[in-house]
Parts: sequence; C-alpha cells; structure tokens
Amino acid sequence: MTEPSGETAPEAPEDVDQADVEQDDADREDAAPSAEAAEATGSVETSEPDESSEAAAPSESPEAAEAAEAADSSKEAAPELSEAQAELAAQRELRARIEARKAEKSGPVASGSKLSGTAADLLAAVRAVEGGSASGGSFYAPAPEPPRAPRPPEAPVRPAAPAAPPAPTAGALAGVREVLARGGAPEALAGQVAAALGEQAAEALTGDPWQLLAVAGVRPEQADGFARALLGGACGPDDPRRTVALTVWLLDRAALQGHTALTLDEVAAGLARHGVPDPEKAVETAVSEGAVLLFQEEAEETEPEDAEEGEPSGTLAGSDEGPAEPPLLGLDRYALAEESLADGLARLVRTVTVEEWDGGELERAVGGHGLVLHTGGEAARAEPLALAAAARERGLRVLVTVHDTGRVGDEERAAGTTVPLAALLSGAAGPGRDEEGGLALDLLVVLDAPQLDVETGAMLVEALPDGCRLVLSGDPEVLGSAGPGAVFADALAARVCPRVASRRPDPGPLGELVSGIGVGELNQVEAPGKEVVIVPVRDAGEAVHRTVQLVADSVPRAFGLSPEQTRVITVGHGGSAGTRALNTALKQRLNPGPGRFGGYDPGDRVAYAPAPGRTVTGTVLGADAEGLRLDTGDGELVVPKERVESALRHGWALTAHQAAGGRWPAVVVVLPGDAAPGLSRPWVYTAFGRAERHLSVVHGVDQALPRSVAEVLAPARTTRLRPLLIGLLAAPDEE
Repeated sequence: MTEPSGETAPEAPEDVDQADVEQDDADREDAAPSAEAAEATGSVETSEPDESSEAAAPSESPEAAEAAEAADSSKEAAPELSEAQAELAAQRELRARIEARKAEKSGPVASGSKLSGTAADLLAAVRAVEGGSASGGSFYAPAPEPPRAPRPPEAPVRPAAPAAPPAPTAGALAGVREVLARGGAPEALAGQVAAALGEQAAEALTGDPWQLLAVAGVRPEQADGFARALLGGACGPDDPRRTVALTVWLLDRAALQGHTALTLDEVAAGLARHGVPDPEKAVETAVSEGAVLLFQEEAEETEPEDAEEGEPSGTLAGSDEGPAEPPLLGLDRYALAEESLADGLARLVRTVTVEEWDGGELERAVGGHGLVLHTGGEAARAEPLALAAAARERGLRVLVTVHDTGRVGDEERAAGTTVPLAALLSGAAGPGRDEEGGLALDLLVVLDAPQLDVETGAMLVEALPDGCRLVLSGDPEVLGSAGPGAVFADALAARVCPRVASRRPDPGPLGELVSGIGVGELNQVEAPGKEVVIVPVRDAGEAVHRTVQLVADSVPRAFGLSPEQTRVITVGHGGSAGTRALNTALKQRLNPGPGRFGGYDPGDRVAYAPAPGRTVTGTVLGADAEGLRLDTGDGELVVPKERVESALRHGWALTAHQAAGGRWPAVVVVLPGDAAPGLSRPWVYTAFGRAERHLSVVHGVDQALPRSVAEVLAPARTTRLRPLLIGLLAAPDEE
C-alpha cells in the first residue's frame, strides 16, 4: 500500500473513520482543523480556506511607466498576493477558459477567421488574386525558405495579476454564524463555510445542512448531527440532499487518493457504508441534479463477416478483448481538467512543424513530433538537458522546468534556463507570455513529469502556444503525483506519441540498489565508501534516537555534511516515529527554542504547503505583521499568519510524497515496525532514490521490506485521460 496522495497538505485530526481510509495517520491530510473549532466541539474537522490570487511581476516596458507610477500610489491599498493565491486563481482562470472554448466550439465559425500559418497565407493569396493585385501563377512559385536565425531576446510580458475574490461581507458571516450556532457547530467555521458556499451561504446551509460537507475536514457523521439539529425529524438517511452531498464527498475523498473518477459500484458501496438505503437511486439523483457527471465509453456495434441469417447481427466492437469499461462518476473540475489536457496535447501534436533534427534518438523524436515522452532514472536527466541546450543552438526559445526548487542550480537560475514549475505557472519566472497569452516558447522540457497532477498539467498545456514542442521526462517507477490524476503514466499507456527510454544506468552502489528495487529485487550491494548503511532497531523509540544521532553526529563526521544537507524520510506523519515525532526530536537537538512564532524559531527547517499536493521546504528567517518569513533557496517567501497553523510543519523529516522530485547529499529513511502497512515498491524506490552520496536505513520492519519491494505495487488510479488521448490521437488501426 502506498502513501496517501494528499500527504503534502496540512494534517487532519486523528479521529478519522478508518472504514473510508486506506492509511493510518498519513491519511488524507487535506486540511488542518482550526484550533478554536476543535476546542469548541471536539468533533468537526476544519481547515483554513485557501487564499486566492497573487500579483504577478509587472512588465518592464517603457509604455508601462505611467501605469507603474499610478500603481505606486495604491500599493498600500492593494496588498501583495501569495504564490498559493496565484496558483488557485490560475486554476479558476483555466476553468473559465475551458468553458469559453467549449462554448466557442459549439458556435458558428466566421469565414476566414481564426486562421494562422499556411491556411492564413493561402486565404490572403486568394484574396490578392481576386482583387487583381497578384497573378494566379504566384500560387505555384515556390518561395525559398530563409535559414532560421536565432531570435533576438524578447522582453517578457507578464500576465496581469488575477483579481482576488471578494471577501465575505460582515453580514454574510453573521448569518453563517447564526446558522452554525443553531446547528451546534462551532462559529469559527463561518469563514470557511462562507468561502466554500459563497455570499448566500447562510441560506444554502439552512435549506441543505449537508452542504457543510463542502468544508474540508468535515465528516458525514458530523454533517448528519448538524442536519438533525436544524431539521429535526424532517431528515433521514435517504434524504436526497444527504445522498447527493455524500456522493460528492466520496468523489472528493477519492481525489485525495489520486483518482479523478470512480466506478458506479465503488460509489454505491461507499454510500451503503454511510447508511444510504438505496445507493443506486442516490447516484441517479446526483447525476440528474448535475452534482456529478456520468461517463460511459461508447462501444461500436459491428457486423460479423460470418454471421448467418437469423443470428443477432449487433456485437460489441472489441468484445474479443474483454468486457467494456465500466461507467464512471466524476466531479466536473477534474473532468474539465482531463478533457482540457487531452485537447491541449492533441493540439500540440497536430500543430507542430515536422523537421529533421540531427542527434540522438531523443533529438530526432522531438524534431518530428509535438509531444515526446522520455523515461529514465537520475542519470538520464542529462539527456533532456542536452536536448534543451542543442535546441537553443538552433535558435529556438527553450525552457526546462522542474518540480522541486532545490533542483535548480545557481547558474541555471541566473540564466533563467531552468525554473520551478509552480513559479512558471504563477508568472513569477519564465519567459512571460506572447501577444496571444501563451508562453513565448518553442520547446518546453518538463522534468519530474510523474509529479504532474491533472489540474497542473492542464494549466501548463493550456499556456503553450500552437506549434510548441513538449517533452515530458521522468522516472515511471517513482510515486505518482500528490494531487489527482496520473498524467505521465496515462500518456505512456496511451501509446499515441514517441516514447524514448534512456539506457543510461544510475552509477555507484546507490544506483545499483535503486535499480534493483525498480524490478522488484532488494539486493545487497557492495558499498566500500559507506554509501549504504543499515541501522537495525528494535522499536520506534530507538528508531527516533538513532535517527537524531545519524543526522546530528554520524553523517556529518563520516561525510563532512552538515545536518542541513541531510533529509529524513518516513512513511507517515503520525505514529511514534512519524514526521511529527521525528521533527520534535530533531528540533530539540538541532535548533532548540521556545517556538516564538506560532511554534517556530529562526533557523527551523519547515515544509510549507501553499496548495494541496505541493510542498515547499525552507528555513525560518523570522516573523512580522504579515506572517512567517522563510528562505526557500529560491528567494524569500511569506506564509500568511492565518495559514501558519494549517499549512506549515517542521521539515527536517518528510514523507516520501513530500520528498519526491528532490535530492539531497544524504538521506536517512526511517522504517519502524508499524511502518510495514505503508510500504510498497514505489515508496521504497522513491525514498531510497532521494540520496545522492549516502543512504542510511533505520530498519525495524524485518522481512516486510523485501516483501513489499517484491510484491506490493502501487494501486492503480482511476482516471479518464488515457482513453481521451486514444480517442483523439490514436491511428485508426490502433484504436
């Protein structure tokens, strides 16, 4: 069993119903409860509402000088927005663009409009001939193609800062507090309820108390109690309002496990566990009301060539290959993201200009295709980087993006050739946008592609212009994205574009160990330089003690590495040797202090979750009126004070999902006895693969470690991207 996909998000309380969860305390940390709310009821789990948009960097053009001067006078009135706000606002803009594009496709197309490239040139030539300004022979005169010259550097055009959504009014908050009080829920939830349900939240809750489930962390039994307090005997387990809200809640919970959809049977089983007497009818109601979407792959009927007269003529195409795919239920946000991503990838494939590039297999594939997938381990990262360098020499506008800020070197950061993906999407880094709003790029190379969730992938592809080439590169053996979807795995499985597998092995004892894990073998490797050390322990207490000893003394003494260059990785946040216990012990040894700023002191290592599924590590610098200031290695970041409790934790010790995409000189993997249920081959592969020079394994799980490597694979995620890509891009004889 792998780690839960949402482990990078803030923690949830531990009184969680285990019937709905496949992991212990690392289960669904989609939100942390408000301290006041927990004290008020001891029952309702809550989380801080996500902030919205972030102001992007202004343009440097002279034309913007007057606007900049005018903006200076209003800076105090318009506070800067956080990176998390920019990401969330960008997601809202993406959904709006998707809806606009769908509406646009269904409308009439004006003659000659929206043409570009060769089509636009032909239309202009036809009109020139009709007007007499050119001869018809000009159609057939081939124009010599001028040699491509390097483009001059262009001034980046940063997108305008998205407008922040209006804060709930005092009247709206007062109304919500009154309804919450009548239902016995803590009034501290008012802000989150208003943010989730809007200005009319009080009326919505009064009419449908189960909409309280829209607040992250609230569980069905808590919403049931709230509804009984408001409605009395007028509610029951089969109340349509309850069954619809539960259906949505189940799909939301599934998204935290990485799914973008569930089968009808899975949803019906979940509803039955929560006492819904007629799950099938409940699903029908949710679909008819538009709360969820139903997806069914259509199977074509074919006429068998040897069908005899009188025999049934309609048979399902592909019936020889097994039963048809079961119908799926999904939420519109993930359905729109998957459809937008599939459409965007198909657009890149169809609009690229095919060219013959010299070089290796990867270069040749990228020259002739708009989408190329590249697989390999750590050593294989050199191949897409070499591709990017060669493409720059061809005069192309090229950018490399990575998942983890720590993987951007100083030279790359200074040159702007490699940027973190989050910074690219928020507009804080990268080439800026062209006149049509797309990123001014001819080639984008995405490293750590397995960490792309479906919404981030859709945002990225939506921002690429027609004709841009996209290379997705990564190791398919690592843990998948913390957010919903399996973009890289689905694209590989669809087989609709070139796939280039690197043959470059990872070197040394660490490379040999990790490569063996990838094929299900936990081999004993020769490590003359103590590259791999096993530290046996009897219990969790000894595991914590030995971990602190390794980080603070043994590794620095043996390898000359500071504690800041060592990262601790464990299975979950809870338990006697989870991240909380380990971080507490590590802080006492490495940076003791009273926790002056909400439990943190200057010098503390921390992990910040600006958005669900994303972790930024850094060091506390201090605090001011705005919040806690962090040094992330890529600049200074401010955690708003209202989000410190819900979105920040100490970060000497991380989970494997939080560590995925990062690399450190030394890594200590902690496996106490109670960690065995959370181990799997992808988990071990990911955790062990984070080490560059040295790996210590604090080992207390006995035979559970080799057994998990040999037998326990990652559970499959239910998604729709693969069939969507096949439907759009597969050749007729491949469908």
